[in-house]
Amino acid sequence: MELNEALKAIAALSQETRLEIIRYLVQRGEDGAAAGDIGKHVEATSSRLSFHLSALDHAGLVSSERQSRHIIYKADHQRLGGLISFLLNDCCGNHPDITACCIPSKECC
Repeated sequence: MELNEALKAIAALSQETRLEIIRYLVQRGEDGAAAGDIGKHVEATSSRLSFHLSALDHAGLVSSERQSRHIIYKADHQRLGGLISFLLNDCCGNHPDITACCIPSKECC
C-alpha cells in the first residue's frame, strides 16, 4: 500500500461511526450487510449512514452491490490487510512489541 492510500484509509477510519461500520462489516464476512442493517447497528439515520459509507467507499475500504431492492456493503478485507501490513511492517519496522498481538499464540485486543 502506498502512503497516500494509507493516509486516506486512516482518515476514513478516524471517525467513530465509520470505525464501527468497518468492525461490523468485518464480522459479517463475505455476506456483508444491507445498508439498513448497518444503520440499525450503528444507530445512524439513512443520510448520516450514506455520508459515512461514501467516505469508506472513497477510501477503498468497502464495496457495494445491489441485490434486488437492497444495497449490500462488504468490507474489503484485502485492503484492510494491506493497511495493517503497511502500519506494522512498513511504518513500524515489524517491531516485536507492536506485532506481538498478531502472533496466534498470544492474546490480542
